[in-house]
Amino acid sequence: MKKTREVTIYDIAKELNIAASTVSRGLQDSPEIGKKTKKKIFETATKMGYHVNQYARRLRQQQSNTIGVIVHRLNSNFVTSVLAGIEKVTTQAGYDLLIANSSESHSQEVANAKSLFHKRVDGLIVSLSFETIDLDHFNEFTEKGIPVLFFDRVEQDKHSTIVIIDNIKCGYIATKHLIDQGCKRIVHVTSSLNRNVYAQRYKGYRKALAEHKLSFNENLLIVGNLTEDTGVEAAMQMMKMNPMPDGAFITSDFVASMCIRTLKENGVSVPDDIAIVGFNNDPICKIVEPTLTTINYPGEDMGEIAARNLINHLNGLTNISQTNTITVRSELVVRKSSLKKTKTN
Repeated sequence: MKKTREVTIYDIAKELNIAASTVSRGLQDSPEIGKKTKKKIFETATKMGYHVNQYARRLRQQQSNTIGVIVHRLNSNFVTSVLAGIEKVTTQAGYDLLIANSSESHSQEVANAKSLFHKRVDGLIVSLSFETIDLDHFNEFTEKGIPVLFFDRVEQDKHSTIVIIDNIKCGYIATKHLIDQGCKRIVHVTSSLNRNVYAQRYKGYRKALAEHKLSFNENLLIVGNLTEDTGVEAAMQMMKMNPMPDGAFITSDFVASMCIRTLKENGVSVPDDIAIVGFNNDPICKIVEPTLTTINYPGEDMGEIAARNLINHLNGLTNISQTNTITVRSELVVRKSSLKKTKTN
């Protein structure tokens, strides 16, 4: 099937017997063109099926009306909810999204940043990968005045705003809740302590232990990549400990759920033998049995806040190109997995 040729301003100019430059200015509602001429131009353009080339116009205006987003992985309920929040705000503001996935790789994140820079995004929202060691790959954005905002997994620099939760506080209240349930040997299952989120939750865990005069035992720290295997392996490690832990603070609901399933399959009762707290408040918390106590991490709120701050900056209402920290509210959601039937005084 033969493709219909797109109507151009030259076709309209020929139809009206006027200069193409006059048609162009008329379509842009220039005050240099009289009202009658503008009316003729618009009527003829509509009749001939002319469509404005928005991409070309944006290039002339040196903006793309596109926002880039780099996330560490896509197969995550938290990331999905953040993206939903970002999309809600950007769509209302008339911006398109370009989403890139680093797959927890520093080199892939660098490639993503370069690609989005060359696609002329107006701004960038980023959650860093496990492997990211510096922010050098975002320097060209800063040099060109393109704002970069980081969320969740962040590194603070003097040119950007970060959107986070208080991970130290969350780690503290999760651990304190287990202590309040009578737990004295609390295992902490987490990921790379080189990333701010896990380092800070670990700090909160240590703070709660210290304030309640419980000694820290390195054997009760399990570091993994927060996959299904991590949950299974963590459960197997716990069962081999002597004595076995009576509480577990796990920084992923999915990992916590796999851990619960493995423990139950091996005759360990949750929460009677071991009370468990997860992190994120993913949908799986309400499905696993017993239902999972967790920290509510409002991903959609975080996405909305990040996108709104970036767009406000692009509209000249705020300045995110300075050191600024926005902390999103989070709280403990208590369910059955952490409530021991008999508390120890």
